[in-house]
Amino acid sequence: MNNNIKILNEKLALAKLGGGQARIDKQHQKKKLTARERVLYLLDEGSFEEIGALVTHRTKDFGMADQQFYGDGVVTGYGTVNGKLIYIFAQDFTVFGGSLSETHAEKICKIMDMAVNVGAPMIGLNDSGGARIQEGVRSLGGYADIFYRNVQASGVIPQISAIMGPCAGGAVYSPAMTDFTMMVEDTSYMFVTGPNVVKTVTNEEVTSEELGGASVHSSKSGVAHITSTNDVECLEDIKKLLSYLPQSNKEKADDIPFELKDELRDSLNTIVPDNPNKPYDMHQVIKGIIDEDSFYEVHKDYAENIIVGFARLGGKSIGIVANQPMFLAGVLDVNSSKKAARFVRFCDCFNIPLLVLEDVPGFLPGTDQEWNGIIVNGAKLLYAFSEATVPRITVITRKAYGGAYDVMNSKHIGADMNFAWPNAEIAVMGAKGAAEIIFKREISKADDKEAKWKEKEAEYAKLFANPYSAAERGFVDDVILPENTRRKLIKAFSMLENKDVVRPNRKHGNIPL
Repeated sequence: MNNNIKILNEKLALAKLGGGQARIDKQHQKKKLTARERVLYLLDEGSFEEIGALVTHRTKDFGMADQQFYGDGVVTGYGTVNGKLIYIFAQDFTVFGGSLSETHAEKICKIMDMAVNVGAPMIGLNDSGGARIQEGVRSLGGYADIFYRNVQASGVIPQISAIMGPCAGGAVYSPAMTDFTMMVEDTSYMFVTGPNVVKTVTNEEVTSEELGGASVHSSKSGVAHITSTNDVECLEDIKKLLSYLPQSNKEKADDIPFELKDELRDSLNTIVPDNPNKPYDMHQVIKGIIDEDSFYEVHKDYAENIIVGFARLGGKSIGIVANQPMFLAGVLDVNSSKKAARFVRFCDCFNIPLLVLEDVPGFLPGTDQEWNGIIVNGAKLLYAFSEATVPRITVITRKAYGGAYDVMNSKHIGADMNFAWPNAEIAVMGAKGAAEIIFKREISKADDKEAKWKEKEAEYAKLFANPYSAAERGFVDDVILPENTRRKLIKAFSMLENKDVVRPNRKHGNIPL
C-alpha cells in the first residue's frame, strides 16, 4: 500500500513538471538544458502530455536491479508547437548517460507509431552515450526497432532530429534516416567510431569535435542540415522549420494570409552583371522574389555552389533550389547534386512546390569529380526532379549550359513552367568554347585568328546563346523582365495549386544511390 502511494506521488510530481512552459533565463540560454527543459521550451505552454513516465528498465544483472529510475533515460510524449500537434522524445543524459535500453527504445517506438498513425511530425532530441552495454543484444535490438520505424515513417510524416549532446555508434543511423538533422555547436557530436577507436585503428590523433562536431558535419560531411549556437537557438530553429511543413504527406503546409498587389521588384533588374563571367549573389535574387524575410536556408555551409531552403511566396510555403554563382561559378558537382536531390525529394514527399533559380555553366570537370562518381551523383538530382509531382517552376537568370540545363528542372524532365530573363544563355556550352570547336578550320585559316574567333563567337551567341531559340520551341514558356518575376511566379504557382499527377503503378523506383 505504501509503495503504491509512493508511485502515485512520483507520478503527480512528474505531471507537474510537464504542465508549463519552461522558463529559461538569458544566462541559462547559453548552457545545456535538461531533457525536460528542452521539451517544455519547444512546446506551447501547458501542452505537453507525457507518456511512459513510470517506465523502468528490466535488467537484473550487473547490479542494475538496484538502479531504477522512472522514465529510464528518455522523456516521451506529445504536445503542440504553434498550435500544431507534434510527438517528441528527449533523451536524458543524467540517467545512465542517456543510454538506450530495451524499455528506453520501446518508449520511443510507441511514440513513433502514434505519430505515423495520427499523422503528425516526429521530433527527436538526441543526447545519449549509446547502447546500454549491461543489456547486450536487447539494446541493439532496440536500435533496430527504431531504425525500422524511421524508414516506415519516411515520406509519411516529417522527422526532425536534434543532436544536443553525444550521438555515437549505431545511434547515429536513426538521425541519418530522418528528414533533417540539427546540431549544437561545441556541445554535440556524431560519429560511428570515437577518437579512441580511431587512434587504435589508424593511429590518428583527433578530438571528438574534430571528428564529428557540428562544424565538421555542417561543412564537410553534410550530415548536419542546420547548426545552432546553443540549445535554445536549436529549439527555435525546430519551431521555424516546422512552420514551413505540413503535418503529414496527406496535407499541405498552412498558408499565411496574402493579398496580391502589383508585386513588381525593380531591384531584380540590376542584380545580374552585364559581364557573363562576373559573379553575383543568388541570395539577392531570392530576396527580391519571395515574401519579406521568409527564406530559411538548409545545408547553408555545405556545397555552397547550390542553395536550398524554404520560403513563402504569396503566403504559401515553397522549396527553393538555386545555383550560386558566388561559389565555383554555380557549377553542379558531387556534393551539390546530392544536397539538392535530397531536398527536392523531401519537398515532393510533403507537397511543397519547388522553385528553381538557374545559373549553371555545367558540371565541374576533373579527375576528383569523375573518380568520386559525378555521373551517378549528378543522376540523383536528375532522378529527383524527374520523379517529383509537385508544382515545379524554373527561372533561368543567366546561364543554362549542357547537361546541367537538362538536370536543373528543365521542361524536358517535367517542369510545369519555365521562364527566362532576357540575358539568359541556353546552349550546349559557352559561345567562346563553342565557336572554337565549330569554326576551328575557319579560325585556323584566318589571317587574324583572334578577330575571326571573336566574329564566330558573336555569330554563335546570336543564334544560340539566348532564351529566344528555346522559347520558339516551347522549352521556355516566356521571356520575362526580372522585375516581373515575383508576380509571374505567384500567379503560376496559384494556377498549379491543384496539380495532380498519376504515376505508373510500381513498388518503387531505383534511384542511383
